[in-house]
Amino acid sequence: MTVRWNAKPTLRRPALIAAFSGWNDAADAASDGVRWLARSVGARVFATLDSEEYLDFQAARPTVELVDGVIREIQWPALAFSAGSAAAGGRDLVLLLGVEPNLKWPTFCDDVISVARTTGCEIVVTLGALLGDVPHSRAMRCTGSATDEALAARLGMERSRYEGPTGIVGVLHDAARRVGFASASIWAPVPHYVATAPNPKATHALLTKLGALLDVGFELTDLEIAAADWERQVDEVVAADPDASSYVQRLENRYDENAGAAPDDTAESAPDTEEDWLDEDDLPSGESLAEDFERYLREQGDD
Repeated sequence: MTVRWNAKPTLRRPALIAAFSGWNDAADAASDGVRWLARSVGARVFATLDSEEYLDFQAARPTVELVDGVIREIQWPALAFSAGSAAAGGRDLVLLLGVEPNLKWPTFCDDVISVARTTGCEIVVTLGALLGDVPHSRAMRCTGSATDEALAARLGMERSRYEGPTGIVGVLHDAARRVGFASASIWAPVPHYVATAPNPKATHALLTKLGALLDVGFELTDLEIAAADWERQVDEVVAADPDASSYVQRLENRYDENAGAAPDDTAESAPDTEEDWLDEDDLPSGESLAEDFERYLREQGDD
């Protein structure tokens, strides 16, 4: 049995929100969104998936930690379901967070949908983040898709036009659609040239769209403050580098000419405690942002 239940919670109109670190999660924007939700709703674990069934531990390695400075303890990567109550909207949230599985994706999706059915979830929403040619200084325009036109209209954004390789986020959304389970997928674009995690502006964009879709009013003030600080830091790095400044200005001009239309996608790319969420000290340093710029501009020159 791959689903291990600690308890079977009784929930109000729950929605399952899933994000996975790795290929689907540029700058950790999607998984940071689920971490923020876990903190916000006081989520507690009620079930886990057997990680040995779905993870290749050479790709998703366990870590070793010291306990009391003496005992070495292995921490295995987890795929955990937690649940909590949103402060507004009369809806509970079931959260799935973990590493993108390496194995048995169809069976994995069956397990996730089984948990959604057992807990009475009305909808499955997947969050993802992708790298794109977008400027950091403009509004982040999410893309996405839904299982029916009503849900698509509530997303209020362009449908994804991406065709090509996909990750578990895209596969899970498609699996839900195939069995007739209401689902939606929301993607945030992350600037290629600042891929350093975290990116609170992208996380804010995802949660804003999620709140509109679920008709839940998330209190995002802390994310708004972090996003403003992040943008200010990137602005400072851009201003100090003529090549970076010129490159970003070209992106801004193209964005403005297209009236903010979202670019084509390039990917479908134990719950965390409050300490796992970001604060101002967790924002990337100016040095790391500058390194991102330099790396990206070098790569463009090589092409």
